[in-house]
Amino acid sequence: MTLRKRVLITGACGFIGRWSVAPLLRKGYEVHTVLSGAGTAPVELHGATPHVADLLDELQVEALLARVLPTHLLHFAWIATPGVYWQSADNFRWRAASEHLLRRFRSLGGIRAVMAGSCAEYDWSTGGVFDEQSAPADAAAVPLSPYAASKIALSRYVAEFARQEQLSAAWGRIFFQYGPHEHPDRLVASVIRHLLLDQEALCTHGGQIRSFLHVADVGAAFAGLLDSGCEGAVNIGSAEGIALKDLIEHIARDIGRPHRVRLGARSAPTGEPHTLVPDIRRLRDEVQWQPHYSLSAGIADTIAWWRSRLSLPSGT
Repeated sequence: MTLRKRVLITGACGFIGRWSVAPLLRKGYEVHTVLSGAGTAPVELHGATPHVADLLDELQVEALLARVLPTHLLHFAWIATPGVYWQSADNFRWRAASEHLLRRFRSLGGIRAVMAGSCAEYDWSTGGVFDEQSAPADAAAVPLSPYAASKIALSRYVAEFARQEQLSAAWGRIFFQYGPHEHPDRLVASVIRHLLLDQEALCTHGGQIRSFLHVADVGAAFAGLLDSGCEGAVNIGSAEGIALKDLIEHIARDIGRPHRVRLGARSAPTGEPHTLVPDIRRLRDEVQWQPHYSLSAGIADTIAWWRSRLSLPSGT
């Protein structure tokens, strides 16, 4: 008898989590999602069974897992508010909650777990192209943000717990993404929104090299990772680096307002590396994942979404 694959997705209403639902449904999973409160589920969650729970409450987590009995766990939920999450003490609460979630999941018969990590785990002091074996940031060398410290600690816990409990587990290190539903204060969304409203887009010098992946491709990559047998850390992102100024100018040309971009109007964050790009050979070769969106197609899709969101006619 074939085991029915039943996945519980936390953070399913979030920017990335919502985009993992449809790919997993297509792969034959029975999908269950965790919502933080009552209300209408986003359209991207259609086909999944919603559940309401506070993941920071251990009793609610235990009741949820006992009710769903998932065979698979895809864990995105975390504090993610721009301008807040990097230094928030809530990171430590989410680390502890995530460890409890994993332990309880395994105790109820769960067989595979994938959790979302971050490129913030890497040592940014030199920058460059990072593979999964690159050194993590070292608190002894440079003070770590609560966010980075918590993600590093959780990744190590997941690896050791999986080894001891013979649990199949992977850790997806997310790089940079953009697309529909992105927080309006993040780079791509902010530039698009200001330009569509015919406002100045105030930016840094834009010389930083980053890579950007459409959020639907990020969600699909996590779905592919969960469905694979790949274990350990896996970078989730695009291998194509681009200068931020080139990305911003691309957006401005598509909207037709390059004159509204102000490069150098903002200061770049202190200590920010010049280059921050992932090596995605594990994602490409072991998970056998390929992106659906090119950068041009992804930017066009995102502009169209924001135009509809702002109730602007096409061409505005």
